[in-house]
Amino acid sequence: MHTQGTAERLTTRDGRTLYAQVLERPSIGRGGVTVVFEAGYAAQRSTWAPVQTRVAQFARAVVYDRSGLGRSAPDPGGRSLERMAADLGDVLEHFGPGPFVLVGHSAGGPIVRAAASNPERRHQIVGLVLVDPNDEAADFAMSRSLRAVEQVVEPIELVLAKLGLFKLLFGKLLDAMPADDVRADLDREGFTPQVVRTQMLQTRTFIPDLRKWRESPPDLGDLPVTVVSGTKPGDGMGRQQREAFVAAHAARTAASPHGRHVKAPHSAHYVQLTDAALIATEVHRLAQA
Repeated sequence: MHTQGTAERLTTRDGRTLYAQVLERPSIGRGGVTVVFEAGYAAQRSTWAPVQTRVAQFARAVVYDRSGLGRSAPDPGGRSLERMAADLGDVLEHFGPGPFVLVGHSAGGPIVRAAASNPERRHQIVGLVLVDPNDEAADFAMSRSLRAVEQVVEPIELVLAKLGLFKLLFGKLLDAMPADDVRADLDREGFTPQVVRTQMLQTRTFIPDLRKWRESPPDLGDLPVTVVSGTKPGDGMGRQQREAFVAAHAARTAASPHGRHVKAPHSAHYVQLTDAALIATEVHRLAQA
């Protein structure tokens, strides 16, 4: 069996196909918590492997590729935060009825927050684990200057992807994969021109969408929210940016009636690679609550 489990394809409400992998131990049995992982900005399912394999020891663990990433079909309707959250809702519908713990890294954090705010879904969800998430309270992450940088960098990334060189920027990711089959998937699917095109679609709307939450954040009610923060500069963040990110995460947990803020001691932004066991422990805490 593949390290990340059995392949499964599901259909969205508008007919697109999404690719998922389900890892579960027969000894666990059905009826328990299902953990669904939402990857970062332009990342596919493989980046969750170090955590998914740990979580599968106590729960059904589901990873999937958003539209236009990995093995999932592109979305002609665009990649707004609303559409990505609706796709996650389709994933929950497919793997339901729950209960679910949702885990989101980076841009995946706002996506799981948006999906969990749907009143029709909230009863299915027992908690969120946000792993070094993008947050509307982090000024530098919401800035128009960051968007301007992205507009310059993305065309360069597209050229590199077409030349097969984009992956050279992400050797750290490949080296951290826990098995050859996962590494091969990421190497083959994670750095293609289609990935960069999808990233470009997402960046058109992601920061403006998230900026709106400053006035009207998604309502999570009393849903438990755990935020895991990286603590080290790196992965594109300087020390001041890192401190601002951690401060935004502290504010996010303070805003939750059942908020919990955990600092990952070995990590910059890619916490799932360097503190995978810590994330799995926090997921287990919510799954057993």
